[in-house]
Amino acid sequence: MATVEITTENFESIIEGNSLVVLDFWASWCGPCKRFGPIFEAVSEKHDDIVFGKVNTEEQREIQAAFGIQSIPTTVFFRDQIALHLQPGLLPPEGLEDLIEQVRGIDMDALRKEIAERQAQAATEQ
Repeated sequence: MATVEITTENFESIIEGNSLVVLDFWASWCGPCKRFGPIFEAVSEKHDDIVFGKVNTEEQREIQAAFGIQSIPTTVFFRDQIALHLQPGLLPPEGLEDLIEQVRGIDMDALRKEIAERQAQAATEQ
């Protein structure tokens, strides 16, 4: 699957409408971003079940700010609408593939239970 341009207009629908999303935060002036772009695109072609999105930090500052992106490229991995991992820096193809497999391997039911328990605990501490 080719990569998708992510904007404030389609961000929510992309995240909510897909179980696995990988975002590349980048800018046109960024040398490491230019080197990572073809890697990201090539890996996207191997995974039809994942949406790979590109977030231009110069044009989509609101999304960049929402995730606190301070350096680019940064790759963000979502599963079931939960941001699971932010990886700053240029990843080699095998590094990107490894992170994808780690995200696939997460027990989401256990994670949701843990999140609910933490939220309940935080609510009782207030």
